[in-house]
Amino acid sequence: MKLIRLGELGQEKPGVLLQDGARVDVSKVTPDFDENFFEGGGLNELAAWVKRNAAAAPRVSSSLRLGAPIRRPSKIVCIGLNYRDHAAETKAQPPKEPVLFFKATTSLVGPNDPLMMPKGSSKVDWEVELAVVIGKRALYVPKEKALEYVAGYALHNDYSERHFQLERGGQWVKGKSADTFAPLGPFLATPDELPNVGHVPMWLRVNGTMRQNSSTSNMIFDVATLVSYVSQFMTLLPGDMISTGTPAGVGLGMDPPLYLKAGDVVELGIEGLGESRQEVIAYDGREH
Repeated sequence: MKLIRLGELGQEKPGVLLQDGARVDVSKVTPDFDENFFEGGGLNELAAWVKRNAAAAPRVSSSLRLGAPIRRPSKIVCIGLNYRDHAAETKAQPPKEPVLFFKATTSLVGPNDPLMMPKGSSKVDWEVELAVVIGKRALYVPKEKALEYVAGYALHNDYSERHFQLERGGQWVKGKSADTFAPLGPFLATPDELPNVGHVPMWLRVNGTMRQNSSTSNMIFDVATLVSYVSQFMTLLPGDMISTGTPAGVGLGMDPPLYLKAGDVVELGIEGLGESRQEVIAYDGREH
């Protein structure tokens, strides 16, 4: 299955994207794709409903906005320097163990929502990544059983403000957590939709120019290793997200570095997980 969420920001309803591209509202089955849904066996119930009812279910307009395919999770765990070529371009030694950091859940937005540059930003960068969504509570999970805990996969752009990340006294989370810095989707694909998750092409373009063009086969630590590893340090709840790192081609790694500015357009995709597009806009002066 391919899970989607449709509607205006904060008012999304759950849906399913059918094989023919049609969108079906499934809010009669579940109120949302959240911790309760995944923990309560919602995927199996939804799959059974789709099999029985999808053909006759009302279609949803393709013009309706896509939100992030999961409701705000309890946490977004990110993996740093997990591609051999990306570690090399940033002049970092490949890690002996996965590097973990967090991304604020308030950064999560729809796949085609604008990227708003944070107040005072000057070095906003792109990172195409494979996101893993957890399907059941996970703690001290052995690697050989780790994939049993995966609900699905999604396309993620782990936007970064490199000045905040690297020049503001440590802790990467500072440069990762601005509003709109985690566009996710267009859909969450269940594992059967992506059987070769360790060998899928991924790419990213900025203003039409290819900047990242790689494959998940270049990951240092694979999905099973990451799920198991993270679970050694924290309980992963259903609906939690692990973003598994980015390949070479980020702006930081260029000579000289190249960063985003208002008016730029970023497009990205992973084979089997669709494509997304974000237009970069200036900080709008909001103060909360």
